[in-house]
Amino acid sequence: MQEAAAFSRLSNSFLHVLNPSFSKLLKSKNSTIRMTENGFLHHGKVLTLDSMNPNVKRVEYAVRGPIVQRAVQIEKELREGVKKPFTEVIKANIGDCHAMGQKPITFFRQVLALCSYPELLEDNKFPEDVKNRARRILQACAGGSIGSYSASQGIELIRNDVARYIERRDGGIPCSPDNIYLSAGASDGIMTMLKLLVSGEGSSRTGVMISIPQYPLYSAGLAELAAVQINYYLDEAKCWSLDVKELRRALEAARKHCRPRVLCIINPGNPTGQVQSRQCIEDVIKFAAEENLFLMADEVYQDNVYAEGCQFHSFKKVLFEMGPEYSEKVELVSFHSTSKCYMGECGFRGGYMEVVNLDPEVKVQLTKLVSVRLCPPVTGQALLDLVVNPPQPDEPSYATFIKERSHTLAMLAEKAKMTQDILNQVPGISCNPVQGAMYSFPSIQLPPKAIAEAKEKGQAPDMFYCMKLLEEKGICLVPGSGFGQRDGTFHFRMTILPPTEKLKIVLAKIKEFHQSFSEQYS
Repeated sequence: MQEAAAFSRLSNSFLHVLNPSFSKLLKSKNSTIRMTENGFLHHGKVLTLDSMNPNVKRVEYAVRGPIVQRAVQIEKELREGVKKPFTEVIKANIGDCHAMGQKPITFFRQVLALCSYPELLEDNKFPEDVKNRARRILQACAGGSIGSYSASQGIELIRNDVARYIERRDGGIPCSPDNIYLSAGASDGIMTMLKLLVSGEGSSRTGVMISIPQYPLYSAGLAELAAVQINYYLDEAKCWSLDVKELRRALEAARKHCRPRVLCIINPGNPTGQVQSRQCIEDVIKFAAEENLFLMADEVYQDNVYAEGCQFHSFKKVLFEMGPEYSEKVELVSFHSTSKCYMGECGFRGGYMEVVNLDPEVKVQLTKLVSVRLCPPVTGQALLDLVVNPPQPDEPSYATFIKERSHTLAMLAEKAKMTQDILNQVPGISCNPVQGAMYSFPSIQLPPKAIAEAKEKGQAPDMFYCMKLLEEKGICLVPGSGFGQRDGTFHFRMTILPPTEKLKIVLAKIKEFHQSFSEQYS
């Protein structure tokens, strides 16, 4: 120990002789450089806010942002006995179906149980079609176990089933399993494609067109990749419709500082709940063809359509019905997931993407890129297979499956209408029809005094509003500023997922809060 201390003193003396200023730096309280006991230099943390990837610091994800973090803290305070003007926090901030009380589909869980614990195949409590489906999936897994890796693109059997599902959905338009890539939810596929698409520097940097309001995955992903975000605005006055004139405006403005290459569409919409008409989809495809844009179609809510007169049309189906002029030219990738619709199995992380007209050499690179993460979760792949290949009318599980599926979608449709009806009764709140998906995105009128106080606190006005709603009523929503909105407008997003009676409580508390908030700041 004495020798080490002597060596350290000798080293410091030597460094002082070589460079007196360096010796002072070592002794400085603010210096991250320190001399250890054995005389070696210690430079402090390698990874700091200053040294970390700057793109990561630009990433924001409002759906799990400050309000949700505060909601978690409040829940802890309630458990510890802290008195609040409410007894529970109701989280209506995220489309987590089962967390909100939606029941799993029996057939899905039975097959997954047997896949996870094959000894149950001998149990006569399970229907034969459940057992047959589990055996089929296990036979396609390496070693007959869902605990093994799969091919990076996904299990071949399941990719075949996805392709046949797409063909049925789209009226017989061919789909090749080679164009199917299974993914850990749709988000994984979206990020993978953005990685392929983003390139260039300065004015040649890739620009990606996203709708405003948008799902924050897109803005967060673009920030992480240092791509250029190009905003095009949906028309709130026309039920959040998409206008090609607005697409063209955004595109022409962006060409002054980047190279627009990608157009992202969410249909049915998140957070806005609109369902695009077939004519609108045709117009978008024509625009993409004219401007040589790569189309990304986020279609994870394709079974969630509620409004009378609305219908889901896949971009792939419309593209091919428009004929070879478009179907052989426009590059398209579409996404689907097991997390939404009537399934709501968010935690299993199952999904797929289908690529159309992708350059064969780029496809090789895509396959290489997905191989880096080895494979999507095999349990998620198994679940996806059940979604695209559900029980058939002659199978024992069919009646229960149809009953559960129909009930879930009917309840969502009922809650969508109830949400818009009740919110539109509140002076200062205006809510468009929830045509599809799982959310409402109402506009809220905020008094000038509230806006001023929010600015004094360094908060967006609708963040200020939502935070007060959480603190006073225990309702957790997401401010519209987290999704993007036109300047001078304010919104919040709420899910329609809570059980009907709980959703009524949420809506009643929002109504009561908005009235008192408006009076307080009038």
